Parts: sequence; C-alpha cells; structure tokens
Amino acid sequence: MSIDNTRQRYENAGQGHLLQFWPRLSEPERAALLAQLDALDIERVNRAYKKAISSEKELAEQAGQDIIEPLPEDAAESVIGFPEKEKEWRSIGLQAIARGEVGVLLMAGGQGTRLGSSAPKGCYDIGLPSHKSLFQLQAERIARLQVVAAQENGKPAGSVVIPWYIMTSGPTRRATEDFFKKHSYFGLSSENVIFFEQGTMPCLTTDGKVILESPSRVAVAPDGNGGLYAALRTPLSPSDKSRSVLSDLEARKVQYVNAYCVDNCLVRVADPVFLGYSISRQADCAAKVVPKAYPTESVGVIARRGDKFSVVEYSEISQEQAERRDPKTGELAFRAGNIVNHFYTTTFLRSVESFEDDLAFHIARKKIPYVDSATGETVKPSKPNGMKLEMFVFDVFPFTKRFAVLAVARNEEFSPLKNAPGTGSDDPETSRRDLLSQHKRYLERAGATVADDVEIELSPLVTYSGEGLESVKGKKFARSGSVESIEELDALL
Repeated sequence: MSIDNTRQRYENAGQGHLLQFWPRLSEPERAALLAQLDALDIERVNRAYKKAISSEKELAEQAGQDIIEPLPEDAAESVIGFPEKEKEWRSIGLQAIARGEVGVLLMAGGQGTRLGSSAPKGCYDIGLPSHKSLFQLQAERIARLQVVAAQENGKPAGSVVIPWYIMTSGPTRRATEDFFKKHSYFGLSSENVIFFEQGTMPCLTTDGKVILESPSRVAVAPDGNGGLYAALRTPLSPSDKSRSVLSDLEARKVQYVNAYCVDNCLVRVADPVFLGYSISRQADCAAKVVPKAYPTESVGVIARRGDKFSVVEYSEISQEQAERRDPKTGELAFRAGNIVNHFYTTTFLRSVESFEDDLAFHIARKKIPYVDSATGETVKPSKPNGMKLEMFVFDVFPFTKRFAVLAVARNEEFSPLKNAPGTGSDDPETSRRDLLSQHKRYLERAGATVADDVEIELSPLVTYSGEGLESVKGKKFARSGSVESIEELDALL
C-alpha cells in the first residue's frame, strides 16, 4: 500500500500521529513502519479500545449486582473417588486418540523471567534427577499416550499420532523452535509438532491513541492467552497463506482438542480420562478444575454468572460466598478452581470467529516506553501511562452451548510454576517435590515399597499416569535415581 493511502487510512481512524516522524526517517525505517502499519487492522484496534472501555465501565457499575452462583450439579463431575467412571472415560478417550481424532494445543508464549531465566518457560529445568525440561516431560507424555492408545486398541506400533500445536510469542518463537530442534523434538516426529505465534495488539494511551515506541515503530504487546483463538486462523508461514492450525486440524480430521498452559509440571497432556468425559457429555467446551484448598485461596473459580458459565475471579466473590458450603456435601460451594486445562471440539474452535467481536479485551494499565513528540527520544515513564489490551482464554465460556466441568485431584494434576526459586509456593522446588511424590505414589499403588528419603523419577515413557508398573509388585526400592525404562528400576532395589 502507498504511503498516501496508509496516511489517509490512519487519519480517518484518528491515528494519523503515527506518521509524524515520517519526513526524518531513513528509507529502511520508512519501509519497516509502513509494513507494520499496513499489517495492522487499525479499525479493529479502535473498536477493541471502545469495547474494552465500555465493558470496564459496565463491570464497575454492576459490581456486586451480578448474580453469581456455584456450578449446577448437572454441569460437573469428579474423578476423585470414582474409579469405575475414570476407567470408562479413559477407554473412550484412548479410542478417540487411536482413531487419530485428538490434537493438543500448548500455550507456551511466556518467558521464565520470574524464575531468573530469559529462555521460554517450557525450557526450564525444575531440578529433577534427569534434568528434563517442562517441554520434554510433556513431549514424552504424548509419546507414551500414542503407545498406550495403540496397544489398547489393537493398532500397529507407531501408527497413532497426537499432533502437538505449540503457541509461542514473538520473543520466544525462535528460541522455542531451536530448543526442539536441538533435542530432536524429544523423540516425536517433527511433522507432528507445529509452531505458531500468539498475536499482538498495539499499546494505547488512556484516550485510545496508539503509542510509538520509537519514531519508526509502534509499541505492541501480546494479546493475552485468549489470543489463541485468532492465532488458530493465522497463516503458519508468510509463504503459505492457506495453512493455519485450524486448516491443519481439519486436514488431519482431528475432532477434539486439549489446550493447556506450559507451566504445570503435573499436566496430563491429552488426558484420555478428560477427553472421554467430555466426549461422553457431548460437550463443545469443557474445563478441568481442582477443588479450592481453602475459602480465600487466590484462584479464579468456574461458576455461573447469570445464566452463563464463566470464570469468576477471587476478588469478585464476597467473603460470605467464599465460605459458603454445599448443604449436601459440606464442600465449598464455590470450589471449582480453574487450572487452564480445556477441551474443545474443532467445530467450536472454528465457531469462535462468529462471536469474537462480542468478546471484550481486558485492560492492563502499564508503564509503556514512548517517543517524545518534540525530540524523537524514547521516554521510560515512572508510572503507568498507557494500556495493554488482552483477552483471556476462558472468555469464550459464556458462548458455549454444551459446557462441562471435570474435577480432578490437585496432587495428581496441578503444580504450577509461577515464582522464583526459594519462594516456598508454586516455585521450582514445589514442582520438583510434587512430581517426585506422585512417582512414589505410582510405585506404591503398584505394590512396591519405597524407602523414606528415596526419590525415584519415572520417565513419562515408562508410565503416563501409573499404568504399566505391574512388574514392581513386591519389590523394595532403597536407592534414588531416574529411570527411562521399566528394566532400569531394578538398579534401584
């Protein structure tokens, strides 16, 4: 597009200031700015700003007036204490995997900044004996599931595939891909590991003007994990506009998708139990939850806002609501703690585009470096001067027609990595502890004895969720270590 057309478009949108430095820019700088402006849907940015502001105002006005209710009984079930149900759902899920109907979406755009690392969070080593990264643990769980699904459904070895779609951010894309190449995709086939990128939104002033971070560059920020849905439609490469994650899912005839965040070391990727539960409920969207540990735990809960399913932040629930108990069970009424682990049908993922304009971006007020309009110098503000717009992945819940919730045990499935080493909660040490404790339980449930202070790490290639350990029955383990095959366990007796 020519500079005149671009200038006219931006002036019509009330954003003509983005070209204020044009006369003084070099040719390469002009080309870079023009490319960025041409790629930006400025009219959508303006609409998003207006909707975000009006939605924020509406929420403030309605604060305390919304009718927030716990999940209705028929919307949720639990695997806790129901082994027969778990077995039935697992079988349904493994059959779907064996038929090639299941794909996985990983939200992995974050860096390990809080952990003291500039690398993508999935590259992080939580200190296991094997020193495996989060990415490796998850890759090996997929590899194991492919084997189990084939074995239990009479399929030839190597014939079952679970494609893995990994959403990075701009800053983590190269490092993530390089990490996978360096480690040979952790044993998975490279053609079944597909990288794609989270979108961005321009940073805005409080009155909706797009911020320039330099005379030739617009300030942008990731559009939140809710940007996942638009990213699924974005071409996977500039050279092939026809191929996106959605078109790839369609080409592979994938019907069901599990989406999750990278920072949970206990995550059951493509969990057949969750898949089977969601499929049996004919859900178009479903969420895993863990029971809240205590009434005031700082975690969003899945509940009903009016007649719609929604994630309700802990700050939106009164003390009285937080402490309310179910009269039948004595459990917390608002107990469905959200762990960002979702099920979707691919049909539902395709439908998001039809209601995307009804989703409001959330406003995060931040300190955003900007260009001084007089000098052209970059200024780093000392207090928030602008806003970043982001969506949350659960913003689609109110638009689902058939929503379901599955409660799972926290100690088996949820140990997030959020904080710096030594914090004492949700840090590398708690992640390590929780994973090794789980492996000890796997061995003990299979009939083995593990001595006190002995730490045994079981590769996900050995067991996905405790299956395949029959041969350890009656054995006593007295030495710590990590094992990559069932036979290696004998060295730890």
